[in-house]
Amino acid sequence: MKKDYFHDPAAPRANRLWPVVQVAVHTGEGLLLIERADDGYWAMPGGIVDVGETFAQAAVREAGEETGLDVEITGLVGLYSDPQHVTAYDDGTVNQECSMVFRAHVVGGAATASDESTQVLFVKPEDIASLRMHPSMRLRVEHALGPVGEPHLG
Repeated sequence: MKKDYFHDPAAPRANRLWPVVQVAVHTGEGLLLIERADDGYWAMPGGIVDVGETFAQAAVREAGEETGLDVEITGLVGLYSDPQHVTAYDDGTVNQECSMVFRAHVVGGAATASDESTQVLFVKPEDIASLRMHPSMRLRVEHALGPVGEPHLG
């Protein structure tokens, strides 16, 4: 069981960083989003970086696992490490947000839901506001849809 805390003064103190990646694929059809199977939130595809792989390799792998699409990394949206965003687990582990968001484009595959995603869709920017999404993911999506420039460092 896990509990997410976002700018909550009652949150426990973090005792671990857990490196995570997300992938922003923005096409004429919209931004690639998944509906997460574990909590029902909408998010960009992504997940945990495994030992022995780079952040970019993890982003490509996670996008494929969660969406069925093969992607190629093209840039960086930003780094997200807000110490006021933590996730607490029953075993006493409390992770501080530690995420790197990459820009990418599709090079193959077919959009398919997985055991980690109940839906895989390209969503028009004007339709994203109506989706159930965590505030930290909303910030990342906003940055991903913004002009390409210097990455967010926060």
